[in-house]
Amino acid sequence: MRIATWNVNSVTARLPRVLEWLAVNKPDVVALQELKCTDAAFPTMDIQALGYEIASHGTGRWNGVALLSRVGLVDVTRGLVNQPQYDGVDEPRAIGATCGGVRIWSVYVPNGREPGHDHYHYKLNWFTALQVTTATELSAAPDRPLAIIGDYNVAPTDDDVWDINQFTDSTHVTAPERAALTKLRSAGLVEVMPRALKGYPYTFWDYRQAAFGRGWGMRIDLVYANELFASHVTDAYIDREERKGKGASDHAPVVVDLDLG
Repeated sequence: MRIATWNVNSVTARLPRVLEWLAVNKPDVVALQELKCTDAAFPTMDIQALGYEIASHGTGRWNGVALLSRVGLVDVTRGLVNQPQYDGVDEPRAIGATCGGVRIWSVYVPNGREPGHDHYHYKLNWFTALQVTTATELSAAPDRPLAIIGDYNVAPTDDDVWDINQFTDSTHVTAPERAALTKLRSAGLVEVMPRALKGYPYTFWDYRQAAFGRGWGMRIDLVYANELFASHVTDAYIDREERKGKGASDHAPVVVDLDLG
């Protein structure tokens, strides 16, 4: 089974590239983030034509998540347990489903904006809800492979940003954010580490300042899974080539291959 996660930064703007990438790489399950479209506006027919079932969770604006599957898609869950609101709104940032016997969540963690901002506190509270959801999922089916994948908006270590000195007083690298990842691991998850094709370890490069060409990136698109899922992994990599060229997302897909026997 091939599973991928990809922040597409608008599925409608990126649709030609998404369709081409799906056709060439043939993933069995894809977790998308930052749809920037409503469920009604999701390009369902185009993606279904490639053999995928779809579960989306989007309201327009700058968030939204989806799961695409060629191996079945059942028990869909939208939102986290006790998910916090921001400005009185339940944002569509998490969706889970069982695909071919594997439980998969697509998550788009809030950015946080800057330490101390209301959105930063929302981000930490959102992580708490993710931890509760993780514990609930693991308790409900301890013998089922589980992966929680997506744009975590946290770089796990200093080596996961191009220059840690450029991130003084910035989000994505603060101790509380990284502590949230530690709590996920302590809940029973491990990180599946991708190999970097051609030696580039990052998954995100800002559109500004020619960051991609300069190698000014971050590794914030992550795969966290239970031990059972991780034990079946045969390969994991960052598809940096998809970040190149006109009309690319600012994120690269992360791909994980499993041998489920």
